[in-house]
Amino acid sequence: MTRRTVMTLVSAALLATGPLAGTALADPPATTAGAPGTVVSDEALPQNLWIDGTGSARRLTYWTLDASGQPALSSGAIFIPAGTPPPGGWPVLSWEHGTVGIGDDCAPSTAGRADRDMGFLATWMKQGYAIVATDYIGLGTPGVHAYLDGRAEAHAAIDMVRAARSAEDSLAAKWVAIGQSQGGGATVFTASLATGYAPELDYRGAVATGPASNIVDAAQFVGPQLPPIPSSHITAYATYVMNGLKAARPDFDLDSYLTPLGKQLVTEARTLCFTPLAEAANGITLNQLFSRSLSEGDFVATARPVMDVPPTGYDRPLFIGQGTNDTDVPAPLTAKLVADLVANGNHPEVHVYPGKDHSGAMLASLADSVPFVARLFA
Repeated sequence: MTRRTVMTLVSAALLATGPLAGTALADPPATTAGAPGTVVSDEALPQNLWIDGTGSARRLTYWTLDASGQPALSSGAIFIPAGTPPPGGWPVLSWEHGTVGIGDDCAPSTAGRADRDMGFLATWMKQGYAIVATDYIGLGTPGVHAYLDGRAEAHAAIDMVRAARSAEDSLAAKWVAIGQSQGGGATVFTASLATGYAPELDYRGAVATGPASNIVDAAQFVGPQLPPIPSSHITAYATYVMNGLKAARPDFDLDSYLTPLGKQLVTEARTLCFTPLAEAANGITLNQLFSRSLSEGDFVATARPVMDVPPTGYDRPLFIGQGTNDTDVPAPLTAKLVADLVANGNHPEVHVYPGKDHSGAMLASLADSVPFVARLFA
């Protein structure tokens, strides 16, 4: 494998989008765990956080399950279109966001969303869909967000639908999952779990663009021996990956892989959202974080069950969109994801967008994903 290939794989595994920061959010009060989807708190969402076309919006805290099936709190927002709901209620899109950070300050339901995401979601609102948007476990709720723990993220997205329908009687039971980057990978997890996890809901299918996948395969090449990669973004994302694995698997010996500098930046990543973290990582290359290769020890065995996308369980249509010029999730990694799915008897609808980068493919995909979703709800 060439040096360029290795560096491309590493870059692909560690990059995602969504640099936002916000104000600190207090943890919700302690309460007895409820069934998945049980609402703990319900409050109006400030109008400056509304998607264009919203008629009303609320912020919820609700119960869900982590990847091991233990109760956990998540938060998120409900956006109801302006106007009168159709017969049967508003069809629902469960939005799974890209990387914003892992600290409470970064939760989109309080910190806000990037202009790109707001414009993208406004397109869906104009189609007459309600949008429910999880923050994921640990973003605005107790504990550390288990970044790239796909099952936990999927549970939070599915239980956001349950919670939203409990709080808002204008929502239909029929729903579709949709996500980008970190959220694209989470959406593929959601697609594999949705029907079995919440059989009382009417899950119709999923749309994933720039989906994070093959993280562990790429991360195996990371270590002190890696040639320097002069990207503060890659360095910042690596700290989220390591923190996320430690949150998902507390017994993982994180410190044994880190240099003193790596330990410092990994600690800072627990509270810093993407932009300030990338600034803190300026001038620090990826190899400087690690005292030994991630191919050694228990990293691979620990990370695979957390981050590897499931090869089976896809019983509804799945849309995958990918840009050829995407340097966050390069096309070869998505091609491998698709090949793995097909090898296991799945047949996703794949759309490739020539010349489009990570964000460009997300926006370009609307020409295909809007009619795809309309067919799912027909």
